[in-house]
Amino acid sequence: MNTIATNISPRSSLNKRYGSVDRVGVESRVAKFQTRSIKTGAKTRGLKLAVSMLDLTTLEGSDTPGKVAALCAKAKMPHDLPDVPRVAAVCVYPALVAGAKECLTGTGIHVASVATSFPSGQSPLTTRLREVREAVEAGADEIDMVISRRLFLSGRHEEMADEIRAVAEACGNAHLKVILEVGELETYDNIRHASFLAMEAIRPMDFIKTSTGKTANNATLANTQVMLEAVRDYYLQTGKLIGIKPAGGIRTAKQALHFLVAVKETLGDRWLDPSLYRIGASTLLNDLLRQIHRMETGRYAASYRFSDTM
Repeated sequence: MNTIATNISPRSSLNKRYGSVDRVGVESRVAKFQTRSIKTGAKTRGLKLAVSMLDLTTLEGSDTPGKVAALCAKAKMPHDLPDVPRVAAVCVYPALVAGAKECLTGTGIHVASVATSFPSGQSPLTTRLREVREAVEAGADEIDMVISRRLFLSGRHEEMADEIRAVAEACGNAHLKVILEVGELETYDNIRHASFLAMEAIRPMDFIKTSTGKTANNATLANTQVMLEAVRDYYLQTGKLIGIKPAGGIRTAKQALHFLVAVKETLGDRWLDPSLYRIGASTLLNDLLRQIHRMETGRYAASYRFSDTM
């Protein structure tokens, strides 16, 4: 028996294949991103860019067609100040896709749908694939799937990657965003390895995404930085453009600007575009609008001007 081969752990094998993460280096870099000084004109442009990158999201059990219609209205006209862009997408549960599509047809705003037994990913694969196909048939332009953390954490990495490939095929022409659920992956190395496995399984211009927003540890600058560096390294190796979407826990304009600084300094201007970078959020838009209003008028507006329904 080849004892050397049999003693190689799945983690050691992935470290050899994809590399490991310098924890101190990552956390030092993201600390510096938070010290960058963004001047007045650049700050206004950054705030508006962040609005244009938003996947405006509602994923609650109490969601109704009326709530989604109100959210779509806000997506189309976030604010009455000039030059405030529309958001990139509205993200809803599959049962609400058709209504969102009806509201947004002709606007250029995409309809995104979570799928694959969101947020757990614990249903049988046939059930998850059927949910994807039904969401696409209802009009979804984008599918946000969750990986099987069960498969990844038990070392069944290729099986997990095969599931992602099957979902990508079920998407047809819809773009795919693969949610890693970083809070359940436990280590930076696992986040990097899952990022590579997902990127190898998806198509150019598809995305990897941090989180569902349904766990305690969602998008942080540090775990997002691990994914940004994985996207950069994969692009340098293959020339394949992969998008990235942090989601969950990004609630203030200040945080959003820090995330954009990380993108610019890690991946460059090519990724500062909604086609390759999104921010998943439900409450962030109001703070972005409030800060834009202050930059444009010199004063803060009352909070009621930025209600969920505009």
